[in-house]
Amino acid sequence: MTTAEMESTAPKGERAPWFVIVLRVLAVVAALGALGVFCYCAFRLTLTPVDDNGQAGGNTDPGRSLRFYWGAPLKDALLQLGGNLALLAPLGVLLPVVAVRLRGPLRLVVVGALSSLAIELVQGLFVMGRAFDVDDLILNTAGVLLAYLLIGRRVSRMVRGS
Repeated sequence: MTTAEMESTAPKGERAPWFVIVLRVLAVVAALGALGVFCYCAFRLTLTPVDDNGQAGGNTDPGRSLRFYWGAPLKDALLQLGGNLALLAPLGVLLPVVAVRLRGPLRLVVVGALSSLAIELVQGLFVMGRAFDVDDLILNTAGVLLAYLLIGRRVSRMVRGS
């Protein structure tokens, strides 16, 4: 039985069957656990010092890093650009499952941008070998939005109902 079939067992305005509610609760708990693991991994990836040989420089000019990587070797460009798109993308899938109020592209863009801004500010102010980069913020936020549009909206509706 698919989730859509399970949802159709309860007429509009009535509660879903108990087993559907239990499955939804388990899915939300699993999403919360995955969100915790994600936060730990994001912390390890972004807020640990690196040895950059003194080359880390901040970027507040939108597009400057993107233009730099456009001329870089393909492997480096894909790693940097793809990594920044993928870094916060799990938020676009997990947050709408955990909190129905976070459904919607605008809400997730705001949460993604604020999360990325927090990471970038901490990197720029406190982490050796890291620097603030506005292009990272843009790519991280775009990754959250893309993940939501491609996967998160469907998963959230499947788990939490329409």
